[in-house]
Amino acid sequence: MATMMGPILLATRNPGKAGEMKRLFSASGFEFVSLADFPEIGEIEETGTTFAENAVLKAAGYAALARTAAIADDSGLEVDALAGAPGVLSARYGGPGASDADRIRKLLKDLDAVDGQGRSARFVCSIALADTDGRILALEEGVCPGRIASVPSGSGGFGYDPVFIPEGYDRTFAELSGEIKNRISHRAQAGMKIMRYLLGFTAV
Repeated sequence: MATMMGPILLATRNPGKAGEMKRLFSASGFEFVSLADFPEIGEIEETGTTFAENAVLKAAGYAALARTAAIADDSGLEVDALAGAPGVLSARYGGPGASDADRIRKLLKDLDAVDGQGRSARFVCSIALADTDGRILALEEGVCPGRIASVPSGSGGFGYDPVFIPEGYDRTFAELSGEIKNRISHRAQAGMKIMRYLLGFTAV
């Protein structure tokens, strides 16, 4: 059985995302660290035009810089009434320095004239796994369809979670339990595919 030297770097400084990913991969047997443990490493620019391209850029780049295997995701919200926006610009929606609350306010303002039937959306996530040399070993995608609520609700999660209602539910991601979210979310779907890959390695 192949061996991957751990720990594995989760390529994010977002504590909410890092915690969610650690929970997703907790049964793999690997130790995980995040970019918060590597303050000397700068940000890798997300120049890709798709979630997959950005995930690959980050996984390969951070693995090479940290000299450890790395898992990186790129994810975002695609809203049909906004022609797929904010898409790969989800984290930059609202301009430099915008907070999660700022981005949510902009999103709701942009959808102000759109009724409930037209507020369909989806969360998309691509996750890439790179080895210590920066070679991509796996690339997977997950999609969670749903709709945008008219007002934010709930205090859990992060990002657009307070206004995203997943298909089949009447509550936002920020209101649903972590157990449910870790089963149905876009990141969970992509993560479970990566998890099957990780289980093919021996953690040392």
